[in-house]
Amino acid sequence: MNPIFLTVLGIAIPFLGTTLGALSVFFMNLNRKRLLLTQKLLSGFAAGVMLAASVWSLLLPALEAENGLGSAFFGFLCGVSFFLLCDVFLEKLRRQEKTKGKKSLFVFAVTLHNLPEGLAVGVLFASARDSASEEAYAAAGIAALGIAIQNLPEGAILSLPLAALGKKKGAAFGHGVLSGVVEPMAALAALWATAWVRPLLPFVLSFAAGAMVYVSCDELIPEATVGEGRRLGHFMLALGFAVMMLLDVLLG
Repeated sequence: MNPIFLTVLGIAIPFLGTTLGALSVFFMNLNRKRLLLTQKLLSGFAAGVMLAASVWSLLLPALEAENGLGSAFFGFLCGVSFFLLCDVFLEKLRRQEKTKGKKSLFVFAVTLHNLPEGLAVGVLFASARDSASEEAYAAAGIAALGIAIQNLPEGAILSLPLAALGKKKGAAFGHGVLSGVVEPMAALAALWATAWVRPLLPFVLSFAAGAMVYVSCDELIPEATVGEGRRLGHFMLALGFAVMMLLDVLLG
């Protein structure tokens, strides 16, 4: 198959995952009770997926890279610290009624953590292009598919609450889609500048892992595991973790 077509398809697959997740806003009954339960289930599942992905899709590849231990350690703590500071800043703005608070942090975190994922996909396809081997293209495609599956609940959990808060469904869908636009853009940038991006990848991947762990613990896990339906939230968290772990091990 044409290498250019394979590369374009591979770059588009993660973005398609976010888009399909955001599309759920057009098919869900958004009455308050059902929305709260759906949001709890999605929060639990997304938290589990993000925690597993932060280990298998981000930290382990960072550690396996050359001189990856120091970069992974420092990058992970930088990711946590950065979003801790963002949380403090957004909380101050929320008190001044200039932002909607933690939901803004989650939207920001999901959008930002798509950046290193896009860079990783771009580097993988650049390596496949350089080696011109079918095995390298297959490995890059599997990684892109795993990221797309991870992006499905993220797209939904961004769009559904916005629609419930009164935004038109089209606008809520657009917000979910826009959060994933950064991914193919980053992949294209990595394809163009692989020699510069590759040495930074361990730090960038672990930074994204720190961001995902912080946001999962700060927002998604409390939302999923507190109040009515919390047992389902616990189960969905474990299910999300197990599904992403299985996919990463089997497909990676």
